Amino acid sequence: MKNHYLGAGIGRTIEIEGREYLYFSGTSYLGIGQDKDFLGALSDNLFLLGANHGQSRINNIRLSVFDDFENHFAERAGSESAAIFSSGYLAGIAAWKSLIMDKDEVWIAPDAHTAIIPDHHTSSIQLNFTQWKKICLQQSESLLSRKILLIGNAVDPFSCEINDYSWVKEISRKHEVSLLIDDSHAFGAFGNSIYGTYSQWADPSINLLVSGSLGKGLGLPAGIIVGNRLQINNIKSTSLFGGASPGSPAHLKTFLDLENLYLKKQLWLKDACAIFAQETATIRQIQGSKNFPAFAYTDPSWFEKFEKAGIITSSFPYPTAASPSVNRIVISAFHELGDLMYVNEIIRELSS
Repeated sequence: MKNHYLGAGIGRTIEIEGREYLYFSGTSYLGIGQDKDFLGALSDNLFLLGANHGQSRINNIRLSVFDDFENHFAERAGSESAAIFSSGYLAGIAAWKSLIMDKDEVWIAPDAHTAIIPDHHTSSIQLNFTQWKKICLQQSESLLSRKILLIGNAVDPFSCEINDYSWVKEISRKHEVSLLIDDSHAFGAFGNSIYGTYSQWADPSINLLVSGSLGKGLGLPAGIIVGNRLQINNIKSTSLFGGASPGSPAHLKTFLDLENLYLKKQLWLKDACAIFAQETATIRQIQGSKNFPAFAYTDPSWFEKFEKAGIITSSFPYPTAASPSVNRIVISAFHELGDLMYVNEIIRELSS
């Protein structure tokens, strides 16, 4: 498979060797980074707050936008508190480090992102999520009371399946349970509005943390952890938080300024996903749901055929370079109705 290198940012269309292609790949689910209103507001905020903030959050001179963003995001997500980091990966590391101490058992879902997998632990990659869930429930029944940490993703972005964690409450009846979920692909895409899945899985019997990148659906170069106030305060007291620079303050303020634009884009994204799901409902080679803006296709030969038709889809080997390619069509709010109709027309031709 040939790699293509671009000299400009990625949007609804990209240009490769002089030809324009529709872009149905990536993780810009809301297409916010290509929106002119967003870019205009961001430009103003860059002049106000600067291109970067390289100081520690515990410096004696502080920008109020970080606290404003954390408080707003936590409230909207349904949590008590939040902590901003420079990336989702760093947020994931800080989250698992805050939870793993004194745990008797650590059970890691097969699709867990490497950011939330503790050192010297591995995920159950030989299982699918349903099998892993079944084993977790069986083990919880056979064990005496333990301190258990469960780790997984809100969604498997490659199989395009949203994960259910309601069953974790069953384990908490007997055990002391902490649950860490990576919402990188949920923020902006599904859950509680644009704020992810925290409120969906929050339960008094579970110590829940949700971490993730804000750089996908929300288009912000930052990461976040949401959880209860005690847990977040503990995270903020660590050297990992205090020693690291935060995310871009201009981007965070732009999010606060344009929340209504984000909500408007999510409404169209939901409509676009519903249209695509309905149009492909009878296509056996397409797997996915209207609730997540990525749809897997099972015939690898389609990738080159899409490209010939002027469509770039997501296709690369995962989880290693020696693995088979994972092939997906990714929907974004920057797509237009005509784009969806065109890709569905090509799909019907390929599947006939």
